[in-house]
Amino acid sequence: MLWIAIRMLTGDAQKFYGLLFGIAFSTLLITQQLTIFVNLIERGASGVFNAPEAEIWVMDPVSRTTDVKYEMPSTALDEVRSVRGVEWAVPHLRAAASVRTSTGDLEGVAIIGVDDATLIGLPRNMLEGDKNVLSRPDSVIIDDVGVTNMFADGTDPIGQRLELNDQRAVIRGVADSIPAFTSQVVLYTKYTNALNYVPGSRNRLSFVLAGVSEGQDAATVAARIEEQTGLKAETRDEFAQAGIDFIIQNTGIPTNFGITVALGFIVGVAIVGLTFSLFIRDNIKQFGALKAIGVTNSKIVRMVGAQALLVGSVGYALGVLGTAGFMYAFSAVPQFKGFYIPWQIPLVSLVAVVLILALTGWLALRSVLNTEPASVFR
Repeated sequence: MLWIAIRMLTGDAQKFYGLLFGIAFSTLLITQQLTIFVNLIERGASGVFNAPEAEIWVMDPVSRTTDVKYEMPSTALDEVRSVRGVEWAVPHLRAAASVRTSTGDLEGVAIIGVDDATLIGLPRNMLEGDKNVLSRPDSVIIDDVGVTNMFADGTDPIGQRLELNDQRAVIRGVADSIPAFTSQVVLYTKYTNALNYVPGSRNRLSFVLAGVSEGQDAATVAARIEEQTGLKAETRDEFAQAGIDFIIQNTGIPTNFGITVALGFIVGVAIVGLTFSLFIRDNIKQFGALKAIGVTNSKIVRMVGAQALLVGSVGYALGVLGTAGFMYAFSAVPQFKGFYIPWQIPLVSLVAVVLILALTGWLALRSVLNTEPASVFR
């Protein structure tokens, strides 16, 4: 009987491919949009992930993320170093600035000042140059996405001179970093240089990055820092999550992507429901004949279930493969750097496909189950 159901389905090529298109399109739209959404909001934690050595981030109590922060006095560094369980602590400066390139273009950038001695705060890997180039006068390291934004014509960034607040800066390296949420150009330099590049108020220290002693728990040491200094201290994971939560709470991204995903589900229900209903209507006599020769309603349900399983499996696979192809095709685009498909998202899409097929299959089955076998011979 199941084989007969499959032959009935594939025998009507137009409706069969229509069902496949509906499932594949819904799967593609849901999977692709959720993938982009998750990767975008994770960019809110890029500043934390680009400083992998820091186990604890210490900041002013009103600071919320790496970009939404309030500067502290320089004495906060010594206060953190005095806390039991802190193995090391270094200053970290983050500020916005405008630079003028050698061609006269103006570009908004983020200046990140890392510890002069240890260079803690730099991304782990370099694409061009070495981290030690910061020891040379007026040196800065640009992130790889910033190279594309600032030098769109393909100019080699190494050796390019920039003007930062009437001071010279020379690009001598390219860092392999996770792009920021806004894909803004990022320039890394030593902390003392950053103080000169972005003059400001009396308090200039954005964060204190700290590591914990062996055998110590980061959360425990963070709590100890808060108690002893009155500053806010968060572990790496906590601060990364704070950056993600800030984007979710203060932007319309969740709503926009949620609407798109909902539309993908609704369109899937509409296309599959209409096509499935037409298929059942066109084959109502065949189902009636089967009931006339003794096929029970439960077997009819299993036949329609087999048809839905075939359509759902093939359509779902096509949708997921389409999403993977989309991500691969755009992997070279700087704004999509590092994008991946979390394993949970295909599961969400699978649940959506099952719901679409269950809903449309149930609506289509009602006419079959209510069909009288004798009506076939009238």
